[in-house]
Amino acid sequence: MPLNLNARAAGIVEALVAAAEERRVASSEIDGGGRLIDCGVKQRGGLAAGLDLARACMGGLAEVSLSMGEVDGHAMPIVRVWTDHPVQACLASQYAGWALSEGKFFGMGSGPMRAARGKEEIFDRIGFREDSESIVGVLETGKIPPPEIYAKIARECGVEPYNVTLLAAPTASLAGGLQVVARSIETALHKLAELKFDLSRIVSAHGSAPLPPVAGDDMAAIGRTNDAILYGARVVLHVAGDDDMLAENGPRVPSCASADFGEPFAAIFARYNHDFYAVDPHLFSPAEVTFQNVDTGRSHTFGAPRPEIVARSFRG
Repeated sequence: MPLNLNARAAGIVEALVAAAEERRVASSEIDGGGRLIDCGVKQRGGLAAGLDLARACMGGLAEVSLSMGEVDGHAMPIVRVWTDHPVQACLASQYAGWALSEGKFFGMGSGPMRAARGKEEIFDRIGFREDSESIVGVLETGKIPPPEIYAKIARECGVEPYNVTLLAAPTASLAGGLQVVARSIETALHKLAELKFDLSRIVSAHGSAPLPPVAGDDMAAIGRTNDAILYGARVVLHVAGDDDMLAENGPRVPSCASADFGEPFAAIFARYNHDFYAVDPHLFSPAEVTFQNVDTGRSHTFGAPRPEIVARSFRG
């Protein structure tokens, strides 16, 4: 199958729907056109649903799995992701670059529907967009999206509303939390894009981050999932080309390059009166990033996990 993100995600969605009872999700048709796969809003969802949600969010171009690990001496599930198409899977699909609102509804949109829309600046950088008659999107939200959201997405992507499938889950859920923590590679690539790094040099990628306990509400969950990345994520990027540019730019990539680094995200967020745009944007990246040069054989590692901060955040 060619790199058609929406078609690949659609295959994952159909398998998820076929196992809806097992996955504890529900599929429903929307008045006016569209389909909702509820992975954690009104349904319980779970880890298996979260894995499918993360895979669909990456356009079927990445493997996502769970393993048991350790954080600061305590057993902790670890979300592992790897892909041979990191730019397309992460920046063209997984990045939550589409804020969707209608009335009292708000959700952060990600998934391959973004590649069909193609209106964000990042698509000019990566040179990747796609045409698709049917699209798949992921919404990070605690509410059921209204029909108007489907109509808006359909207009922006040039499809009919009945060809829009949305998967939804709040951050404060097993499935929703897992798909957010599966963004270890994506945060590294987004930081590199901000630093004007030549993204065509990135060949393959692997990332891992601890999965936090489900929080009592979405605000607390946002803090925990951010800390899982900022202080717990480790990413290996297989890159081509020279080493000098890696040595020069590498120190600016991990989260420790930010002046806001060092406190749990909830404390940082509160300090800025819960204004995301006031937080230093350079904070949002993995704790540790390793560049492995496939041409020269050299490796460059920058940053390091801070498991004590992760543990403090997860206990809060």
